[in-house]
Amino acid sequence: MLSKIIVVFPGQGSQTVGMGRDLFKNHPVAKEVFNEVDDTLNQNLSKITFDGPENELTLTENAQPSIMSVSMALVRVIEYESKRKIYEFSDTILGHSLGEYSALCSLNALNLKDATSLLKKRGKAMQNSVINLKTKMVAVIGLDIQKVEKIIEENSVDREEICEIANDNCPGQVILSGTENGVIQISEILKDNGARSIVDLRVSAPFHCSLMDKASEMMKVYLNDISLKDLRSKFISNVTADFEENSEKIKELLIKQVSSRVRWRESIIKSTNKVNSIVEIGPGKILTGMNKRINRDYNLFSVSNLDDIKTFLEKFKDIL
Repeated sequence: MLSKIIVVFPGQGSQTVGMGRDLFKNHPVAKEVFNEVDDTLNQNLSKITFDGPENELTLTENAQPSIMSVSMALVRVIEYESKRKIYEFSDTILGHSLGEYSALCSLNALNLKDATSLLKKRGKAMQNSVINLKTKMVAVIGLDIQKVEKIIEENSVDREEICEIANDNCPGQVILSGTENGVIQISEILKDNGARSIVDLRVSAPFHCSLMDKASEMMKVYLNDISLKDLRSKFISNVTADFEENSEKIKELLIKQVSSRVRWRESIIKSTNKVNSIVEIGPGKILTGMNKRINRDYNLFSVSNLDDIKTFLEKFKDIL
């Protein structure tokens, strides 16, 4: 019999115009989340979330708090309808990149106002770190992390160029980040060494590489005045791919996370040592797809709208 679940929250790239609109229109507790986010930012972010335009929603400074707001609106509705907090029936809670802020918010370690403000600043800092610099992120399909690491180690890029592993997402999917020419140089070598395809990612900055060091420095300033409360459930960091519970250390890891590799594959393997039911809460099903590639035996479910919530409440009623 199922006793608990693992909850995961998505990161940037999961956004779509119109996400969360059904929640806003049909459930008061969800509407409260969107209104609080708008009030905190002094911006009608919910209008951009629901109506676009897409190029505004895709801006990092908008996409990050927007995705978090949809994730937290879903959490609040689940908690209202089940009359239980997410952390009460979750063994472990974790998020992918910005999803860590959603995870910490759902754990009551971070309040919604602080999470909103931090993500807006985080998005701006990441965009502003590479002004006037040509950068690139790509997904390498068909090669595992060990081979990609070996090729990068053995093949240096031109001087002042950078190409680093940003995400170890799942078997056969590794994300590279860096300067445009650096990433192109390594990509060509990877194609010659068995990569099935190299997919350009539509992002406004080269996330999770050393080009984000300035953004990390800014996050240190922003997080300095933020207090994290004690965690109510287990939490795994993107940076260490391990359980973390010390609030001050988690703040340090959030700072490092901006310019460090997202170790998602390792994190999921760590979290599923005793529990194999993983629920993705937030827009889209990107994490669910990656988790399936990590292990096809996982019991996977995603929640991105009101209909999904109804199905979730029925499917997991034994633990609620």
